[in-house]
Order: sequence, then C-alpha cells, then structure tokens
Amino acid sequence: MTAEGGHGAGSHGGVSGSSLLSEIIALNKTKERMRPYQSNQEDEDPDIKKIKKVQSFMRGWLCRRKWKTIVQDYICSPHAESMRKRNQIVFNMVEAESEYVHQLYILVNGFLRPLRMAASSKKPPISHDDVSSIFLNSETIMFLHEIFHQGLKARIANWPTLILADLFDILLPMLNIYQEFVRNHQYSLQVLANCKQNRDFDKLLKQYEANPACEGRMLETFLTYPMFQIPRYIITLHELLAHTPHEHVERKSLEFAKSKLEELSRVMHDEVSDTENIRKNLAIERMIVEGCDILLDTSQTFIRQGKSLFSRPTI
Repeated sequence: MTAEGGHGAGSHGGVSGSSLLSEIIALNKTKERMRPYQSNQEDEDPDIKKIKKVQSFMRGWLCRRKWKTIVQDYICSPHAESMRKRNQIVFNMVEAESEYVHQLYILVNGFLRPLRMAASSKKPPISHDDVSSIFLNSETIMFLHEIFHQGLKARIANWPTLILADLFDILLPMLNIYQEFVRNHQYSLQVLANCKQNRDFDKLLKQYEANPACEGRMLETFLTYPMFQIPRYIITLHELLAHTPHEHVERKSLEFAKSKLEELSRVMHDEVSDTENIRKNLAIERMIVEGCDILLDTSQTFIRQGKSLFSRPTI
C-alpha cells in the first residue's frame, strides 16, 4: 500500500509539473506577442519606409485639420462672440477706470491739497471750511477708486478668468460717500463761485488750472467727473449682463450691483440738472478776459448757448 501510495503521489506530481510547464510556455508566447515589434531598419525595404512616412504625415495632417475645424467652429459660435464682447467690455472698463483715477488724482493733488496749504498761510485766500465744502469726500473717493482700479488690474492679470462681482461689492458699501458728494455738489459750486470773487483766490486758482496736467480744464470740470461715474458703471454693468449667461455664477451679483447703482443714479440725476446751470455760468465767466461778477451769482440762470451777432452802425 505504501508503494502504491508512493506511485500515486509520483503520478500526481508528474501531471502538475507538466501543466506548469505548459503555462510557462504559453505565458512566454503571450509576452512575445505583447512585446513591441522592432524591425531592423537596415533590412527594411525602402518603399516600406516611404509608405510609413506618408502614413505618418497623413495622420498628422488629418489630426491638425480636425482640431482646426473644432477651433474654427467654436470661434464662429455665438458663445465665443459673446465672450469676446464681454472681455472687451472689461478691458474698456479698466482703461476708463484708469483715466478716472487720474482725474481724481489731479483734483486732489492739483487743487485740494495746495488749497489746504494756502488756507494755512498767514493771509489765506480761502478758509479751511470753504475748502472742505468744495472738496467734500473727494480724497476718500480717490482712495476708494485706487483700490477698485488695482482690483480690476489684478483680474486682468488672471485673464481669461474674469470675476468682477466681488469688486463691485467693494463699491456698494461706499455709495453713501458718493451720495454725500452728490448732495453737496451744488453747494460746492456755490461756495467756489463766492470764493472766486476774492481776486487773490481767483488768481491762485488760475495758476493751478494752468498746470499742463489739467489740459485746459477748470476746477469745476474735475468736481463734476464723479457725478458721471455712477451712470458709467450702470451702462457697463448693463453691457456685461447682456453678455453674461443666465446660469453664470456672477449674474445675480452683477444684477444686484446694477440695481443699487441705479437707485443712487436717480438721486444724482436731479442734482446734476440743478448744478449744470451753475457749472455752465462759471465756464462762461472764465471765457471773459476781465471776468464777470454777475455770472458768479449762483441765482443767474443759463438759458441758451450760441453765437453772438453784432451789427456795425452805418455812417
């Protein structure tokens, strides 16, 4: 029984070894098939080389043509056109904001700060109270828009990803500063007109206005720029929303900012109509060489602008 048992075990072991050998041979054949085919370039037929080269060229050309078609289709798509317009609106906004910050810089550094120093002189041509009344919140508005401008430039640096809604969140809490400026605007021009009746102040102001940076613009012009900035933002937001999909993450924030700015704009509209009369009269007074005290009276009403015709007496 022991011999039979030993023989049985030997027989079983022989079968297992044979199966293992078969598996190894099959595995080696599989590896051979999986191994990349490496041909001997020296023995390869020249015509085969040419055929392979042409095939490679054609595959590359077909791939490039496919991607070119995909890109051209997107470029011509309504979505791409809308995004181009949206980007252009943002670029124009950055440029306009840069110009506005420059205007505020001239207002503050070319007029406000020099007049503050003049008000502290031994013979001040203007009082500190009048300076504060004329330039109410001007310096704060300049600082606010310097921050806003830097934020816009940072967004452009991350192009093509342009997220703007959070920038308007900076402006919205500060609208009360603009509102104070707007409500004070008419009074500021009245104070300025009264100060101009002082010849020392008028002479000093003309020196400031002669600065090349002013480009021939008067102080009244720089004081008026903030009055038109909010309406410009509303127009920009309206254009942005026109090219912002309804499912866009920024849409609700942009719509909210637009509604808040429109509320302030309605208040500003009434103020602008009242102050435009004073501003035009002051501009005309500046055109008269010797000046005209009557036009410095803020109760004077601007009626019409046009050419004056004079007839010479006949002899």
